[in-house]
Amino acid sequence: MSELASRLRQATTEVHERAHHSGYMSALLGGRLPLAGYTLLAEQYLALYGALEARGDELASDPAAAPFVIDDLRRVPALRQDVAALGGSADAPRVLPATEAYVARLREADAPRWVAHHYTRYLGDLAGGQMVGKLLERTYGITGPGALFYDFSVLGSPSRFRTHYRELLDGAPWDEVEQRAVIDEALHAFELNIALLDALADQVGVPTAA
Repeated sequence: MSELASRLRQATTEVHERAHHSGYMSALLGGRLPLAGYTLLAEQYLALYGALEARGDELASDPAAAPFVIDDLRRVPALRQDVAALGGSADAPRVLPATEAYVARLREADAPRWVAHHYTRYLGDLAGGQMVGKLLERTYGITGPGALFYDFSVLGSPSRFRTHYRELLDGAPWDEVEQRAVIDEALHAFELNIALLDALADQVGVPTAA
């Protein structure tokens, strides 16, 4: 069994910190973001997860990708409800150019690179994303629709699921070249996310850097 999970975590530590300390995330986590600014994020997520999950369905017959096509992780149904509850349009979300570039990358990903994006998105949702879910209630009084994206209760214990997920990574049948592709794409995924957060910061009028 490989140590891909550990290698991914080590390789992405610095870029993960940059994303977490972006101006947009700092405003959100500090309770300084107008609700409309969060609504715009939810609309970007609807486009992103729509592309990520559709590409996963296309790759479901690939033996390496198949274990990661996990129905209980799907976020699109929750995001559609969230966007509608927040006053946006689930059928016509406002998609920023940075999101369009991110979506284009997802649509062309092969199995290793798709798993890299899957890893960066869902493990983040299961960790730091839970803090955002609590913040929505504390700052905006939002529970249920509007914050369903962060509800992973169907998985049971998030920590146990993260352990299971890392076991899936370590058990994936990839050689060194393919593992390197996963790591490189995960780094690129974080850069795409940072570009998206900076674009959101511009839209809502907060500094791009914390």
